Amino acid sequence: MALSIGSKKKTAVFISGNGSNLRSLIKFSKLKKSPISINLIISDNLMAKGLIYANIFKIDKKIFKFKNRKLDENKLISELKKNKIELICLAGFMKILSKTFIENFKGIILNIHPSLLPKYKGLNTHDRVLKKKDKYSGCTVHFVSSKLDSGKIILQKRVKISKKETPKTLAKKILKEEHKLYPKAILKTFNL
Repeated sequence: MALSIGSKKKTAVFISGNGSNLRSLIKFSKLKKSPISINLIISDNLMAKGLIYANIFKIDKKIFKFKNRKLDENKLISELKKNKIELICLAGFMKILSKTFIENFKGIILNIHPSLLPKYKGLNTHDRVLKKKDKYSGCTVHFVSSKLDSGKIILQKRVKISKKETPKTLAKKILKEEHKLYPKAILKTFNL
């Protein structure tokens, strides 16, 4: 992706929950060196706590409940195109996007996942990591492909697992690293 100097890529962030990665991406977008501006927040959950950041930072938000996936995805696609979105960041978005959706935005959808992919794709990663008694876990930012958590890896960060680790403490530890990794991965994506 070539980035023209002085212009920031219009970005949409997709969330389902607390939006802590969204908050970190908003902060990052305000930096001079940042190649993105966050223009749209998308959620599948009307009660997502992260939607508060749309109000705080005066960013447009749209809710798509995905009751009729095909219909909602079509509305979502036209919303993204209407807003001239050039980058999509999935940040704790709990819906799986269709192949058609991904084809429409090929190469411009990023996701952050709380494991060292290709290990532990999907849900309940921290439980699974601890059950396997792994010494390390971490997080991965990758391009989204039509296969779940299988797109090209951009960056990863390893986190050491302590002896008394619980899924909750590990989640907290990894989330801290996610907030640092996502902006770095975006800079790498734009070769900055």
